[in-house]
Amino acid sequence: MSETQTAEKQPRNADKTTIIDSILEDINGSAFIILTEYTGITVDQFGELRKRLRATGSKCQVAKNTFVREALRSAEAPSEIEESLKGQTAIVTGEQDICAAAKVLKDFAKEFEKPALRSGILDGKYISEDEIRGLADLPPKPVLLAQLLGVLNAPGSKLVRTINEPGASLARLLQAKADKGE
Repeated sequence: MSETQTAEKQPRNADKTTIIDSILEDINGSAFIILTEYTGITVDQFGELRKRLRATGSKCQVAKNTFVREALRSAEAPSEIEESLKGQTAIVTGEQDICAAAKVLKDFAKEFEKPALRSGILDGKYISEDEIRGLADLPPKPVLLAQLLGVLNAPGSKLVRTINEPGASLARLLQAKADKGE
């Protein structure tokens, strides 16, 4: 191989490594990964999708499947996800709430009939398209936390009412007697 050919290959490999490292950084810094098929989405629609995902603390990027595959392997992701790397793939990552990101993707797909959900990773485990749709149907995280707090507070509140009831009953009885003039 001549020096010219070697020099031409060097930058391409360096660029490839840089792209893979960037994807790997996003994957390692993310609480979740969702893969989608973005075929047929216009530039304006893709910009809108990114804007909506950004509002949930998520990021959407497009990369070659070979780069994503290599980054996923480096991150030791479940091998099942590699089956979703076909066609034009966009990868959604985020540090916060997967339910919010999944809801944005589901609502966007309902509105524009694209992108198609494929699969993802949550807590190091493979999740299917149906599971992502299920996550999209969950209430927002603040609502779930409020519901959990209500469940946790219910036994304590019931105990306090039970303890207070005899005293309250006695007070009502005395008040009734006082009202009758006895």
